[in-house]
Amino acid sequence: MSYTRFAVYYLPPEGVLADFGAAWLGWDCVTARTLVPPHVPGLHDVTMTPRKYGFHGTLKPPFRLAERTDLAGLQEAMVQMAAICAPAQSDGLALTALGRFLALTPVGDSSGIARVAATYVEALDAFRAPPGEAELARRRKARLSERQEALLQRWGYPYVMEEFRFHLTLTGRLPVDKITHWTDTARAHLPPLPAPFVMDTVALVGEREDGRFELIQRYTLAG
Repeated sequence: MSYTRFAVYYLPPEGVLADFGAAWLGWDCVTARTLVPPHVPGLHDVTMTPRKYGFHGTLKPPFRLAERTDLAGLQEAMVQMAAICAPAQSDGLALTALGRFLALTPVGDSSGIARVAATYVEALDAFRAPPGEAELARRRKARLSERQEALLQRWGYPYVMEEFRFHLTLTGRLPVDKITHWTDTARAHLPPLPAPFVMDTVALVGEREDGRFELIQRYTLAG
C-alpha cells in the first residue's frame, strides 16, 4: 500500500468504545472497512469531516515524509520510541463540546497524555517534510495566536506542545443551535466510557490514495 501522509494516533483497543467510534463515523481505520452507521437522521453529514481519519486521538498530526526518509525508517523509530516512552492515563473520558465540534476528552490530569504526544511530535520530527505554502495559508485562516504561529513554523502544526488538547473526535463543526441536540444524541449512543482511561499503545497510520487513514501498526508503550 502506498501512503501520502502518516500520523501517530491513539486508537482504542478492541472493544465497545472502538466499535462505537468506528460505526458512528462509518469508517473503521483498524480494519480499513466502511461501516453502516447507526440510523440517526443527519449523522452522515455531521461526521463527514472526521470520517476519513477514523475514530482516534491524534498524537502527532499528519505529515509527509521528508526527503531521504522512508516508511521502514519511520517504523523502526516507532519501535525505538515505544520502548522508552511510558504509558499515560487520566481519570476517564467525557463527552465534550470543543468549540463547535464534539469529542471525547480526558477527565482529570491529562499531563501524561500530553507528554506522550509531545514526545512523538519532537522525536519523529526528522521524518516530517516542511508544510507547503498552501497548507500554511490554510492553517493561518484559523487566526492563530502568536504562540500558535510559532508552533506552526517549528513543528508544522499550531496545536502541539502546550497548545495540544487530546480528543477523540465525534463530529465536524456543528451549527451553534444544533450542539445541544447532537450532544444529547451522542450521549444516548455512547457505550460506558473507560475509567480510568489508559493510553498504553500508540499507532502508526497512513493516508491512502483515497484520502482515508488506516492502521499500519500498533506499538506498546514500555518505558
